[in-house]
Amino acid sequence: MAEEKRDYYEVLGVDRSASDDEIKKAYRKLAKKYHPDLNPGDKNAEAKFKEANEAYEVLSDPEKRQRYDQYGHAGVDPNFGAGGFGGGAGFEDFDLGDIFSSFFGGGFGGSSRQRNPNAPVPGEDLRTRLVLSFEEAAFGCEKEISVSRVESCSDCHGTGCAPGTTAEVCPDCHGSGYVQVQRRTMLGVMSSSQPCQRCGGKGKIIHQPCKTCRGAGAVRKARKISVKIPAGADTGNAFSLRGQGHAGLNGGPAGNLIVVVEVRPHPFFRRDGSDVLMEKDISFVEAALGAELEIPTIDGKVRYNLPAGTQTNTTFRLRGQGIPNLNGRGRGDQYVTVQVKVPKTLSDVQREALRRFDKAMKGEPLDTSEPNFGKGKGLFEKKKKK
Repeated sequence: MAEEKRDYYEVLGVDRSASDDEIKKAYRKLAKKYHPDLNPGDKNAEAKFKEANEAYEVLSDPEKRQRYDQYGHAGVDPNFGAGGFGGGAGFEDFDLGDIFSSFFGGGFGGSSRQRNPNAPVPGEDLRTRLVLSFEEAAFGCEKEISVSRVESCSDCHGTGCAPGTTAEVCPDCHGSGYVQVQRRTMLGVMSSSQPCQRCGGKGKIIHQPCKTCRGAGAVRKARKISVKIPAGADTGNAFSLRGQGHAGLNGGPAGNLIVVVEVRPHPFFRRDGSDVLMEKDISFVEAALGAELEIPTIDGKVRYNLPAGTQTNTTFRLRGQGIPNLNGRGRGDQYVTVQVKVPKTLSDVQREALRRFDKAMKGEPLDTSEPNFGKGKGLFEKKKKK
């Protein structure tokens, strides 16, 4: 009987639209679960481990994954389903998708249109993270970032051939990258297409590969790129630099460089959109009598007249002292919440002053006959240095 294989996506337990990271995580989970070292003598675990390896080998390779999505197992394994009627096997080796695609142009087995292997292919986007300080994000900045990207080989100009040589058009597929394969089925001899094995589906054969890129037509290089971050950027904002990503294939345009911003936390500023939030500690005396406070902002320190009788958790606004809006129109505000701090230790003089203050608040008479009445230092007045 012909070999029966499970769908690779089913093996890894992921959707067909799964990302590269999702595929990698699923494979690692299965590899750890069924690894032979962790399951000695377990033939079932060994088989599942090999099955997961086979699935990951195909789905982790963009080119193999594309062929698998289009042709199934036959696109990545030329021996799959090639048994025909030999040995009286019956009908196990024919593919209904191939049969109906021969009649109807791929209604059951995918599109009959074949991609030109030498057509221009856009390069993939490159993503990188950029960490900024609170102030850099608020006011904008210019940063130089280091990236590793795939670039077209400068020696062969992306052809993969050694300088002075050219690739040969594949004589089997005549440059199309696909060949017609005939199979005997219960309905007769059917013809279907599959990637050419001689050229690997590329439509051409390189006899003298470029020594720099080893025939790949592209090389990986480290680059330093300058990026301008506008004022008002925040964590999660992404900025695209067109054409600064990975190189395209066959003369296709390069992808983009996606810079994702991450803002480091500030010691005392917090952010709510374009507004800045902070807390300010004040003393009981300042809250009761009012005071001129020195408030830090992202532009520097400003002074604010705190009104007498301010309660703890009172919030006041400093207009225009927030973050510039990302669209360049105006700025947010800064909101300052005051917290009245109660001293943990008191001197005898301060304690006595508080008792008298308490009596005064209750309307109780004060003992003015005491020798130090009215001569003590203020409630929280600091002693002068000698």
